Amino acid sequence: MIGRLILLDHLGGRPAAAKLLDGRLEDLLFEGIGPAPGTVYRAIADRPVKGQGGMFLRTPDGSAFLRQIKGLAPGQALNVQVTGYAEPGKAIPVTTKLLFKSRYVIVTPKAPGLNVSRSIRDEERREALQALIHDALGPLEMGMILRSACAEGNDTDILDDAETMLARAQEISEQTSSTPLCLAAADGVHLQAWRDWSEPAEIITHDGCFADYGVLDQLGDLTKADTPIAQGRYYIEQTRAFTAVDVDTGSDGSPATGLKTNLAMARDLPRQLRLRGLGGQIVIDPAPMAKKDRRQVETALKAALRAEPIETNFVGWTTLGLIELQRARVRAPLKASQLNAWLS
Repeated sequence: MIGRLILLDHLGGRPAAAKLLDGRLEDLLFEGIGPAPGTVYRAIADRPVKGQGGMFLRTPDGSAFLRQIKGLAPGQALNVQVTGYAEPGKAIPVTTKLLFKSRYVIVTPKAPGLNVSRSIRDEERREALQALIHDALGPLEMGMILRSACAEGNDTDILDDAETMLARAQEISEQTSSTPLCLAAADGVHLQAWRDWSEPAEIITHDGCFADYGVLDQLGDLTKADTPIAQGRYYIEQTRAFTAVDVDTGSDGSPATGLKTNLAMARDLPRQLRLRGLGGQIVIDPAPMAKKDRRQVETALKAALRAEPIETNFVGWTTLGLIELQRARVRAPLKASQLNAWLS
């Protein structure tokens, strides 16, 4: 299979979406447990957490936790948006900086201004897009980001999208309820795939397409900690505190082989984290290599992370020679038990 395919199917009776590039699974979306990122609540401030600069909020789906609460008092009502899936036993993470995403635009009520995605590098197209919005919608009361899909998008579709998202953001911003409410549910999985996977692709929608195109076979590999790469292999294991990544060169422990294996891991790891839905703290134990080669591995890993749709920060090297990453928890984690149930 050559080219890019987007498959819309179901796993365990629930909607799921997969993106393939030349037959290899590049991305996977499925419904997680609990409120999904993007859900908007009218929440009620409950109690502050001393020493952490945060406050617990009451929502229709349980307790939520908000950071940066300057000026917020218990009992106050406010609009918040879910930023990630809650860890077991913890409150739902939320923010007051709401984002309303669609295929062509992101509306940012608390961040005014019109911005164009940096991935659109054609200056004429950038200027044309800004003029399109200004001429049709005039001065914007809310902020807006024109996404990368606008580079090839139809102007009429872009304007329709912008008007729809502005109206939605305005409607939610005007809510004044003093009781906990769900103001907007997160986009469904198939809608999210249309929204975020904007590259040209063939779209397959018939039932069973995951099996027909080998997605189920590749999902089976995600149940294993062992991840083969061109040079050696590495292991991904999730603990309660963090995700551990251990790089192994096999029987050849020479520094040259260590560097090659670490570079192969750096290029492949973002894809594995994306498919497995892993976030939070990630600690990498690289294969033995010369200290002077660390910069080369760091550069390769940062380059791979820049292409990621999920925010991931390279924190640095520890005194023990480990690499630390901090990754947003915006995907549902893929559990082995869940996968086994789907594949059985």
